[in-house]
Formats: sequence, C-alpha cells, structure tokens
Amino acid sequence: MKTFKIILIFLGILIIIMVTLNGINILQAGSKEPDGRTMAQILGVDPQTATYDDMEKLSRKEKMQLFYAAKTPDFKTLNGEYEARLLSGGILGKSSALFTHYVFPTGLLTLNTQWVGKAFSGNKADAGRGYNIFTENNSGGNASTLRIRPMKTSMGVSKLGKDGKLSFLVDYSSDNTGTIHSMRDEIRQINDNLFIGAGYMGLGGGPINPAPFALIGPPKPWVGPDS
Repeated sequence: MKTFKIILIFLGILIIIMVTLNGINILQAGSKEPDGRTMAQILGVDPQTATYDDMEKLSRKEKMQLFYAAKTPDFKTLNGEYEARLLSGGILGKSSALFTHYVFPTGLLTLNTQWVGKAFSGNKADAGRGYNIFTENNSGGNASTLRIRPMKTSMGVSKLGKDGKLSFLVDYSSDNTGTIHSMRDEIRQINDNLFIGAGYMGLGGGPINPAPFALIGPPKPWVGPDS
C-alpha cells in the first residue's frame, strides 16, 4: 500500500511538472494574434533572400509571428522532397527535438535516427499525400534513408493563429497510431526555397503549443514512402 502511494505521488508530481513546462512553453510562443509586422520587419532582411539562419536567430515568439506574417503557399508549390530542420526555442525546445529525432520515426526509442526531411505530392487540386524522411546510422557506420510516417495534405484555415489565413495542412491521423495519430503540421512560405512550419500534438496541448520547423529547397524528386 505504501509503495502504491509513493507511485501515485511520483506520478502526480510528474504530471504537475509536465503541465507547468507545457504552460511555460505555450506562453513563450506569444499571442496567436498577428502583431501586424511584415516578414521583412520580423526577419530584419529581405524575405526573398532569407535563409534558415535568419529564422533560427529569432525567439520562439518571433518565429510564430513570422509564421503568421508568411504567405500561404499555392498547393502545388510544395512538391518533392525538402530538407527539414527544427527551429529552436522555448523551454521544451530540446525535448521536442529529442522526440522528433529519436521517437517520431518508429514510436520507440531509436537513438541512431535523425529527422531530415519531408516530401509532398499533390494528387488533386487541393489534396495530396506525403511522408517524412529520416537517416538511420547502422552498426557498420553506414547511413540509410527511411521514408516513413506518411501523411495526408490539404489546404485549410489555420488553427495556429487567429489570422483567418489559409495554411498548407498536414494530417497524420489516417496513417498513424499512438501519439502520432493526433499530430498536425501547418506550413507557410517565406520565399521560393524557404518555408516555415509548425507541428503540434494533442498530448502537448494541440495548436496552442506549436513546435516550429523549416523546410528548405530546392526540392529533390519525389521517391515515395517505403513499402
């Protein structure tokens, strides 16, 4: 009975810690209302020449304001395999990165994997499919590429910001189970070869707790998910 109480107390403390950390992370994302600045004003450079590094230097709050200011991409614009890189920031930034690289690939702990890309292919005017790309370091020191975690894509009104604008939407629910079932991404465009996205899951609070990332082109040809 005493052991059971200790376990309950431990779980209670763990839940309180996680709720507190998520609350801080949500506050660090700032208001969901756009503050009216342009991409150039937020980045400090011309968006047409902006790079990943220009986005990465921003705070978590500024990165989300950049997302609100970014353009809605034409659905056919995102086509092929893009390099993907996480954007840091927030008290849960490092834990989010650990999850993305080492749990997201298979749902289990895989310390030899790294998230490196996303791929898209539109099969209709406003609906398509895609997958995520990971590298896996094998015991012999060689790296292989995994094209897994398929998703559906479409266009729709953003849930991340209260701007009423459309985003390129990514939905994992029909192809994935567990925590990934509730995962969603939204993507907007900075320039021809730079996009800003943000992902969220039900477990972390949904769209009020986004994890920003970047997609970098030019894209490579679509290969297709692993069978």
